[in-house]
Amino acid sequence: MTRPIDLLKENRKDELWQMCCGFIDLSLKQFMDIQKRLLLEQIQLLKNCELGRKVMHGAMPTTVEEFREQVPLTTYADYLPELAEKREDVLPSKTAWWVRTSGKTGTYNVKWVPMSEDFTTEYEKLAVGCVLLGICREKGDTSRVKEHMKYMYTVGPPDYASGFLASLVQEGLNLDTLPGSTGEMSFQDKIKAGFNEALYRGLDGFGGIPSVLVSVGEQIKQQSGRAKVRPLLSHPGALLRVTRGLAKSKLARRNLLPKDLWSIKTILGGGADCGIFKGRVEEMWGSPVLEMYDSTEQGLCAIQTWDYEGMTFVPNLNFFEFISEREWFKSQLDHSYQPKTILLDEVEAGENYEIVVTNLHGGIMTRYRIGDMIKITSRRNDKLGIDIPQMLFERRADELIDITGFGHITEKLVWQALENSGIPYVDWVARKEIVLDKPALHLYLELKDNYIASEQAIAATIYDEFIKLDSTYDYNIYRAYGDPEKVLGSKPIEVTLLPRGAFASYISQRQAEGAPLGHLKPPHINPTDKALAQLGSPKVVVEAAPATRTERAAVH
Repeated sequence: MTRPIDLLKENRKDELWQMCCGFIDLSLKQFMDIQKRLLLEQIQLLKNCELGRKVMHGAMPTTVEEFREQVPLTTYADYLPELAEKREDVLPSKTAWWVRTSGKTGTYNVKWVPMSEDFTTEYEKLAVGCVLLGICREKGDTSRVKEHMKYMYTVGPPDYASGFLASLVQEGLNLDTLPGSTGEMSFQDKIKAGFNEALYRGLDGFGGIPSVLVSVGEQIKQQSGRAKVRPLLSHPGALLRVTRGLAKSKLARRNLLPKDLWSIKTILGGGADCGIFKGRVEEMWGSPVLEMYDSTEQGLCAIQTWDYEGMTFVPNLNFFEFISEREWFKSQLDHSYQPKTILLDEVEAGENYEIVVTNLHGGIMTRYRIGDMIKITSRRNDKLGIDIPQMLFERRADELIDITGFGHITEKLVWQALENSGIPYVDWVARKEIVLDKPALHLYLELKDNYIASEQAIAATIYDEFIKLDSTYDYNIYRAYGDPEKVLGSKPIEVTLLPRGAFASYISQRQAEGAPLGHLKPPHINPTDKALAQLGSPKVVVEAAPATRTERAAVH
C-alpha cells in the first residue's frame, strides 16, 4: 500500500498532493456520496461487533436514513466500561493506537478512544495534507516539501490527539523532530530544549497551541538584551544565527523576535485560542497559523487552505451530522429530548451547529456528540473554487455561561475581551456566580509583568470590551431585555486577582498528585471550587465598588 512518504521519496509530488489534498476538488455532491458510501460500510462493521450493537441499541439499519432514525445520539458514557478498559475484542476493527483526552472528574478521569488501522491510514494522508496546505503558495504547489524538514515538538505525547497527529505527520514525511531526544522531559523542558536545538539545526515549522507560541515568542523578546554568547561558542551555527537575528532586530529598532532567527515555512494550530492569538503569532514568527479542527474522538475534521480563511471539511474520516443551535437549546432544557440533525449539504451560512460524528473505517464513535459548537462561515469558498462548506470553531457547547441581560459568554469571548483590553496576564478562569443575589461573570485573573491595577478598574475595562465585542459577534441574544446594567442593577462582571504564581503552583500540585497531562491546568470556563481553592482564590466574593474614573484610566 502506497503511503505519502513513498511518493515523496520517489519525487512523485503531484500524486502526493492528490493523495493528501485532492478532497478540495470535490463537488458537494461528490463529498456527500463519499460520506454515505463509507457510512454504509461502517454500519456493517458496527452490526458485527459487540460494542457497535450496544451503542446502536440493537438497531439493524440498512440505509443512511434508517441509521439516522433508529440509532440514538451518544456521549462517552455510552461506551463505558469497554473503552475505559481498552477492550479491543468488542470493537469493529483492529486497533492501531489508543489516544486519550481529559475525562469527567469523579466518573472517568480519562477518555480512551481507539484508532483503527484503516482509520489511521487515512488519517496519515490528511495529516500530511495539513503540512502541504501550510507550505504551498497556491494549489498544487509542492516545491518546498522535502524529507528531513525540521519540526518543533510543541504538543503532547503520542497518546494524546495532538501528539498522535504530530507522529502521523512525522512518519508521513520523514520529518526531523526537535528536540531529537525527549526522554522523561516535562512539556516545558521539551519546548526549551527544542528551541535551543533549533538555534544550530534550523527550524522549518511546528504545530501547537498558538497561546504557547506567543508565550515562547515573548520570552525570546524579553531575553534579547541579555543574550549570552558563551553557551553558543560550541555551536558556531547557533552563534551566527543569533548574531544575524540581533542585527535584524536592531535595524528594525525593536527587540529580537523569533522571525529574526528562523524562516518558518508553516505553523499548524488549532483550539479556542487560535482565532485570538494567530495575529500575534504571525507578528512574532513571520508565518501565519494554518488552523485545523481535530479532536481525540474524531481525528481531523476540517483544515484551512492557502487563503487562511474558513476551514474546509474532509470527507473520509467521519460521517457528519449537525444539530442547529435552536435544537441544541431544546436538548439543554429537556435532556430527554433527542435533537434533530441535518447533513452537511443542508447547513446554512452564518449559523452555529453542534457537530455530531460517526467514525468511518472501523472506528467506534457512533452518532457521537463531541460537545463542540461550530459556525458555518459560508456554503463554499468562492475565491478558491472549493465547493465544500467552510467552518470555524465557535466554542465548546458545554462551556457556556448564561447571564440573563448580558448574553451567552464563551471561552473565546472572554479570551478576546482580555486580549483587546491590553491587560498583561498569565492565565485566567471564569464562571457564573451569584453576587449579592445578582448573577455575574466572575473572572479570576493572575497578572504579570508586575502590573498593578484594582479589581474594580479591570472589571470595568473588561465589561467595556464585552460591549464592543457584541457588535462583532452578536453574542447577546438577550438584547431584548435592554441594557445589562439596568437589567441587573450593576455591571455583571466581577474580577478577583489571584496571587502571583497561582497557575504555576496549581500545575505543580497537579503534577505531584500524578495528574495526566490533560488535567494539569484548570478549565478556563466553570472551574470547580477545589480548583479555585488550589489557585489560592478567596471563597467569599465581596461585591466590588464601582470603578472610579482614575482607576479606569489606570488600566490603560
